Amino acid sequence: MNPPISRIALYVRDMEKVAAFYERHFGFTRTDTGLTDKFLLTPPSGGCALVLLQASKGHKTGQSNVKLIFDVGDVAMFKADSAKSGLKFGAIHKGSGYEFANARDPAGNPIQISSGYRMDGKPSASPGA
Repeated sequence: MNPPISRIALYVRDMEKVAAFYERHFGFTRTDTGLTDKFLLTPPSGGCALVLLQASKGHKTGQSNVKLIFDVGDVAMFKADSAKSGLKFGAIHKGSGYEFANARDPAGNPIQISSGYRMDGKPSASPGA
């Protein structure tokens, strides 16, 4: 049996600021780990959680091969609503049957909102499919 991805770890310098970002803009909930160098954030609709880990002084932040992708029902509406609360996404790009826009979190990690895209290359019938 192949286990599902349950958590994505992000190494960040300002854990409070990054946690607040994901709580405010994507509805994540912080779980008390009892540790000061590790935060656990769970998404409101289930799925993959984020683990924020304290980056060391030598760790290069914001230069990652990981991008967090959030499926949303309407990219333009989510982008406009996010701008009102201080999160600015770049231009909306159109793919084959889907669209997306990119931004970065406070630690410089790339994030994306997408109208949904299946791994087989076909557009999603609904976000997250």
